[in-house]
Amino acid sequence: MSNKVFRAISSHRGAVVAVTALALTGVACPALAEEVDATTATDVPTVAEAASSEGDAIVSTEWGDVTARQEDASTNAAGTWSASRDVSSMWSLTRSLGIQDAWSQGITGDDVTVAVIDTGIAPVRGLTTAPDQVVDGPDLSFDNHLEGSRYYDEFGHGTHMAGIVAGRDADWSATSPAPGQFAGVAPEAQLLNMKVGAGDGGVDVSQVIAALDWVVEHRDAGGMDVRVVSLAYGTVSLQPSQVDPLARAVENAWRAGIVVVASAGNDGLETDHLLMPALSPHILAVGAVDPRSTDDRADDVVADFTNGGNDERRPDVVAPGRSVVSLRVPGSYADVTSPEGRVEGDLSERYFRGSGTSQATAFVAGQVALLLQQRPDLTPDQVKTLLMSTARPLAGNEPAMGAGVPDVLAAVAAPAPGDAPTTDAPFSSGLGSLDAARGDARVVDPDSGTVLEGEQDAQGQPWDAAAWVAATASGGAWDGGTWNGRTWTGDELVAGAWEYAPWTGTSWSGATWEDRHTAESTWEARSWRNDGWEARSWREDSWEARSWREDSWEARSWRQDSWEARSWR
Repeated sequence: MSNKVFRAISSHRGAVVAVTALALTGVACPALAEEVDATTATDVPTVAEAASSEGDAIVSTEWGDVTARQEDASTNAAGTWSASRDVSSMWSLTRSLGIQDAWSQGITGDDVTVAVIDTGIAPVRGLTTAPDQVVDGPDLSFDNHLEGSRYYDEFGHGTHMAGIVAGRDADWSATSPAPGQFAGVAPEAQLLNMKVGAGDGGVDVSQVIAALDWVVEHRDAGGMDVRVVSLAYGTVSLQPSQVDPLARAVENAWRAGIVVVASAGNDGLETDHLLMPALSPHILAVGAVDPRSTDDRADDVVADFTNGGNDERRPDVVAPGRSVVSLRVPGSYADVTSPEGRVEGDLSERYFRGSGTSQATAFVAGQVALLLQQRPDLTPDQVKTLLMSTARPLAGNEPAMGAGVPDVLAAVAAPAPGDAPTTDAPFSSGLGSLDAARGDARVVDPDSGTVLEGEQDAQGQPWDAAAWVAATASGGAWDGGTWNGRTWTGDELVAGAWEYAPWTGTSWSGATWEDRHTAESTWEARSWRNDGWEARSWREDSWEARSWREDSWEARSWRQDSWEARSWR
């Protein structure tokens, strides 16, 4: 296996952070700068304008997808975008794949909770329809001490994923969905927001492991019923899945009755491996489908950016992942650095277009929620078997399609499979190296430039693999708000959000978390703390002052200067 962990999304030098492709594993589809229509970037700084005079940036525009070939087809003569004319809108995708037929039968994801482990969820329209539509789990990101940033998505990826899984406008109707009503795949599923990625997307593998452990141990807390995890994240681990700790973490969730859906990766069909944790043969690995700009499912193909894998491990299924239109976070990292992702002609300014196996992962996570609402007694292995055995193969013989595109209604109607596991491969011991699990995706202390490496977690606490494995086996990896010997969060659900507790002790760079969290900095001036998200108009001129345009971001980025790869797929 190659030591290259992720497909290069971006890198940066100097004062500006570069764009990440948000497939966060999601977002692949390269978009050339010269292809960007000027009308897409109205009132938004160009890359050159956003760059500091103190440095330059090499920016990948893969997340904001302008290669959709939809710009003309999806707008009317007046230039106004319409979901009914865009083959990659959620309305078009759910209609053409039979999901709207499932809704009409009452299969909407109701009573199922989907955990979205990502960069947070912003309370934008479509994700604030009901008081319990989104439950904020603990914020395990480096932003958690900032009151105005806590739980919220300042990167833009997690919100895009959440919209695909279970977004829902207040006027949405299950029996007569209209193009102007936004809805994800499972509109009445509940979302558990597990924020691990900072405002620039920076995240360490230990934070993802901690989030998975938390979900397993709190899957029925506060009235939730977590049956699905959407994990649009991956690394090119430097060790086999049979020992990798991230693989063990997702497999622990699987054995606890939670279907884990993970991104195959965006490195291309010629890539002979999947990312970790999709590399684990026990969970559901997802590749992306390219509709080729038509509404005819017969001509769909596997998107060329999907990791092809090898004969031992390929994607299990594929789902829409090219130019998918979902919810936008105005002023977020992705929104400002990839303005070409904004949907041309969208008068509501609500939508963002992105490509990647992340989008496909979120789509399948929603499909799993639909299936589990109707058949709640299914085990994860049975869910995987049903989805694969009833999937619709694509034309051609591309091995990366796996079983094909899941068909929810076919899976609902099919006889229940036996209890046999989908593979006889051994589960991961979890005793491998935490540092090897990172591959080449590292975070860096923005104050000292010290890279997080070695056998220590994101707080700088030594990592004892054997002790962690024993703790997860007994269901006690979390003790209240403590994980791996350090306090990460509070231990109570208060007003729909898990309470905050400050990080203490010394970080991996030798600095104390207390000093970092109490210091006044330009970061505070950039946070959302003084603005009511729900009441805020995205069109206010004052919004610009709170976006990623500020050069002061330079001092607060957790992303290593040499960051050549991305973990968000």
